[in-house]
Order: sequence, then structure tokens, then C-alpha cells
Amino acid sequence: MRTIHAAPVVRRTWDAEPVEGDAVVVTGALIEAVGPLTLLTERFPDARVRRWPGVLGPARLHEGPLPPAPSPRERVHALLKSGAVAVLGEHLDSPELRAAADRNDLVVLAGARTPALTATGRADLAAFDESGTCVATVCAGRLVFRRR
Repeated sequence: MRTIHAAPVVRRTWDAEPVEGDAVVVTGALIEAVGPLTLLTERFPDARVRRWPGVLGPARLHEGPLPPAPSPRERVHALLKSGAVAVLGEHLDSPELRAAADRNDLVVLAGARTPALTATGRADLAAFDESGTCVATVCAGRLVFRRR
């Protein structure tokens, strides 16, 4: 299913200038397009539109150890709740934690990289409200966290 993710402000990278009125089209696990919401809704009239408060940008890379929690599954969920879907492999220090990361389609990296929203790139997005709290995380095109 094709989904358009929109927010008052979109950042293609977290260092890029914010763009008002932009949105991201996600089809399956990939980003199909990034651009003005008005043009994208015209181009994809049958797409579902999800509107998020605050700012929408690429899901983040978590560079340190995963947050503490009672189980590997809960440690990965805590990461997703923070807006991150990528982690450095050195911090997946047990087979159970690596399996939980794999089950949730986390990106496991050997080194840091700058996440970006690009057409044909993997659909990893995060939305943050005005206070900086993550309100939604999309991992490989799937909505894996939404704050109610």
C-alpha cells in the first residue's frame, strides 16, 4: 500500500534546511518520492495520507548501546520509540539482541552514516513533535511505533 507521510516541516537530512509543506511517499519498503504534499497527493490520489505533528525526517542512527530493558525485544522497541532504526553492530552484543534487531528490520551498520530521505532509498522515517519527542517511527516502510 502506498502511503504519504506529511508533517508541517520535513527535513531530508537532520542537518538540511527545513522545508514546509513537503511529504514523503512510501511504497512497500522504499521511498518513492519526496516533495510538496500538494503535488504528491495529485500524483498519487489513491495513497493513504498520514499527517504527523512537528517535523518529519529520516529515522536516526543510534550510536551507543541499546537502552536497558528486561528483554532484547524491549530493548529494540525502546530504540524504535526514540526514532532510530539503525544501530552500530558493535552494540548488538548477544545473539538474542541481534535476532531481535533482525526481526524488526533494524539496519545494522559497521560505522556511522548520515541518514537521509531519498527517492528509491529505504523507507526509514521518524516524526518528532515540537518538544523533540518521537511521535512515529517507520522502519522499512512499516509503522513500528506511534505515540498516542
